[in-house]
Amino acid sequence: MSTSTPAYPTFKRAVLKLSGEALREVGSTDNISPEIVERIASEVAFAMKNSDLQLAIVVGGGNFWRGASASARGMDRATADYVGMLATVMNSLALQGALEHQGVPCIVQSAIEMKNVAETYIRRKAERHLDERCVVIFAAGTGSPFFSTDTTAALRASEMNADVVFKATMVDGVYDSDPKKNPNAVRYEQVTFQECISSQLKVMDATAFSLCMDNHIPIVVFDLAPPGNITNALMGQNLGTLVHGAEAVA
Repeated sequence: MSTSTPAYPTFKRAVLKLSGEALREVGSTDNISPEIVERIASEVAFAMKNSDLQLAIVVGGGNFWRGASASARGMDRATADYVGMLATVMNSLALQGALEHQGVPCIVQSAIEMKNVAETYIRRKAERHLDERCVVIFAAGTGSPFFSTDTTAALRASEMNADVVFKATMVDGVYDSDPKKNPNAVRYEQVTFQECISSQLKVMDATAFSLCMDNHIPIVVFDLAPPGNITNALMGQNLGTLVHGAEAVA
């Protein structure tokens, strides 16, 4: 783990957003890699055991299902999105098991009631779990179709009065264009919400950016692939790109 001086403030309460694809090994036919989930859990556990951080997690479902893609192929969009919400529950349960294996107390709260496997989402109950330093995984998106899990992360961060959203992704920050398509793409160290929205930077959707902007919650976008990056981000290391409001110091 890096021992350099943190460049970002120490956050008390955070939401970590993980993509569903991050749980799948590249080239594998398995939707979930137990080894990758265990690695992510171990990094979260290290941060939790070596800081006072209160942490919530939102996981996507793209390793199983993408509602927008299914809708584009003729499936009813609302139905496709509900299937995607169920996919996030599977990922959340896998991550919960790995975190508990690491000795970290963890609760899954689902926006769709399924009492046999998860608590139903109740804001005040989730806040109590966080106060007790139990990791809360918010599953099943917002419980409504047409909203992404990025928007879920922004919404839950707003409801939990979180200090930051950590967006763990497959690139090392926010670029002015797609770095996979443009080798000359420029990475931002810091960028405002308004610039992200007006330039249509696709690292998160506009609804998520707007929610965080309205509630003054910065977003840290970083690459989850390098070992230790999740721990370093959660403990305040300067990674990736800081997305902030216009009032933040440039």
